[in-house]
Amino acid sequence: MDEKQLLQRIQELVDEEHRLRQQLQDGQIDESEEHARLRQAEEQLDQAWDLLRQRRARRDAGLNPDDVDPRPVPEVEDYEQ
Repeated sequence: MDEKQLLQRIQELVDEEHRLRQQLQDGQIDESEEHARLRQAEEQLDQAWDLLRQRRARRDAGLNPDDVDPRPVPEVEDYEQ
């Protein structure tokens, strides 16, 4: 996945978060479903941002950005800055 595709995926996930919040407000889904689906979208979003950062860091270092893979969700979620 190149940067353009990653940025598009990030936007899709942000849009999904907004849709879920709206669906909750409109009574289309309940809180537990919203929380579960939001958690999944947020994990995927964190993973996409992490991959984008990895790709940019490799490119800035003169390395091939295609040589990185997405990190597992637990690794991305437990990362401390």
